Amino acid sequence: MKKFMYWLMGEKAGRTIVGTWNWLWGMPVESGGKVAVAVAEESLQSMQESVQKLAEAVAIQEASYKTAKNKYETKVKELRTLEQQANIAQRSGNQEAARIAMTKAIQTEQILSKLEEMVNQAQTSVNASKDKLNRERMKLETYKADMQNMKDMSEVNEALATIAKVNNEFDIGSAKSDFEKAKSAVERRNLKTGALAEMSENPAEKLQAEIERMTLDDEVSRRLQMLSESSLEKQDSEF
Repeated sequence: MKKFMYWLMGEKAGRTIVGTWNWLWGMPVESGGKVAVAVAEESLQSMQESVQKLAEAVAIQEASYKTAKNKYETKVKELRTLEQQANIAQRSGNQEAARIAMTKAIQTEQILSKLEEMVNQAQTSVNASKDKLNRERMKLETYKADMQNMKDMSEVNEALATIAKVNNEFDIGSAKSDFEKAKSAVERRNLKTGALAEMSENPAEKLQAEIERMTLDDEVSRRLQMLSESSLEKQDSEF
């Protein structure tokens, strides 16, 4: 599907659409996770293919330039040959042959200036294409190094995320907080219950109960004292 979108919409538009699909599925490139690494790998592969195509185009350019240059050099040799033929014919007194050879030489000379200009332009274009190819290759190597660094960084991020996940799963901070909350709630309830118990008591009844308890204690003490005195009197009478 991805390659079809690139073919249908063009590489730039297709990559934008695929990136939008990733975002809609909750996988934004900006998250910096595995999706970002995958997109970077696809982009790097696309750049490699582009550089390869550029190298092939430069090779075709250079082959065409060599063909044009060889044709020009052939024409230069042809001009020299015609000039020599004209010179030999003239020395031999064959004016007709000399004129024919010189006419061809002039025609060849006229086309040579155009050929030379075209060859020079071709050489300039080829040199520019070679320079561009070298620059793109250097950029590609830089991106390859960045790609490896990105993969390493992504792996480190995944490791840190795993560590953080483990720490969160085994973190007792929340449990301690819940325990303290429960403890405080029990203590508050205890204080509240005590206060309610105190408030539920009748002060008058409490005072009356205290008086009755004291009266009972006095009565018990008096009775015990009486028993003790009675025992002593009984012992004295026996003697």
